[in-house]
Amino acid sequence: MILELNQIDSMLQCMKTALVMVNREYHVVFVNDAALSIFETGKSQICQKPFLSFFAPDSFDEDRFENVFEAGEEFSQSELQLCFKDGRCLLVDMQANLALIDGEKMILFEIMHVDKQRKISQETQQYAQQMAARDLIRGLAHEIKNPLGGIRGAAQLLSRQLPNEDQLEFTQMIMDQADRLRALVDRLLGPNTLPHKRLCNLHEVIEKVKRVITADQSIDIDIERDYDPSIPEVYADPDMLEQAILNIVRNACQALSEAKIERPIIGLRTRIERRCVINGKPHSLSALVSIVDNGPGIPKEVRDTLFYPMVSSKANGSGLGLSIAQTLINHHFGKIDVDSFPGYTEFTLYLPIIKQDLADE
Repeated sequence: MILELNQIDSMLQCMKTALVMVNREYHVVFVNDAALSIFETGKSQICQKPFLSFFAPDSFDEDRFENVFEAGEEFSQSELQLCFKDGRCLLVDMQANLALIDGEKMILFEIMHVDKQRKISQETQQYAQQMAARDLIRGLAHEIKNPLGGIRGAAQLLSRQLPNEDQLEFTQMIMDQADRLRALVDRLLGPNTLPHKRLCNLHEVIEKVKRVITADQSIDIDIERDYDPSIPEVYADPDMLEQAILNIVRNACQALSEAKIERPIIGLRTRIERRCVINGKPHSLSALVSIVDNGPGIPKEVRDTLFYPMVSSKANGSGLGLSIAQTLINHHFGKIDVDSFPGYTEFTLYLPIIKQDLADE
């Protein structure tokens, strides 16, 4: 398309779709009001500034931008996680179009913020997939566990009847491996006890986690706290909440240690959120616990399966810490969200504040 720049300005300012135009050097030459709302800045702070400087590293595939300029290969991407340098992340649909303005090639980005209802539907679908995968794994674990008892019992009986004591080594090996597999299956099945709920102070639970981490002399990480004192007591099992938060904090410690971050920081933050939808169910009031670290981020290839058993982004990870944490939070009708990009990872626990009689039901 061939347009004069002064012809498009007034027409595009009134559009609800965010529009950003960049020149060949990727400097912003035009934004409309909808784009300023997404960037949360003013026109003077964004115009003539490098477009990519507003986002976290590796947020975009710059080769695709070059293909727009060089070959005219326009593209669109749905449900892109747009991560800004200030830590905000938005789910958007984005389209990049080639424009010829006064004889100069430009890229016009159309950015549409995915609405809240669509995000809720996506979370509900992901939750259903996680539950289906969890049920499948638990079913397989039970099927494995039953014959293991028979194998171990047969090996034990055989060891009593062997005439040669040198052969006892082999029956003992069978029993040891059966015990090892049984322990692994028990870990896959996760916590199998019902929560013992009572009214508890959420910040006291978090402080216990902090004391456990700071008592470990092998961990040299700054812990920063940002608590909302207005959060009421929650009806929950404090031990289960402590274990869930501790699993996530330990994961963050391991990630920071392996990445050798110069000044590793873990932030513990609490907030209240009203009218929150958790796993497809609306709740009028929820407590949020966020664990934030400045580590390397979670690889994109494992984000969709992060809470599945045996999935880990760490070299020596068991892949069970987050799965167990998810199970413990599910016992409280909550959920765990994650936002991550290089230099920033945030796990947020959503705990609905429910009346005691409704929680027991």
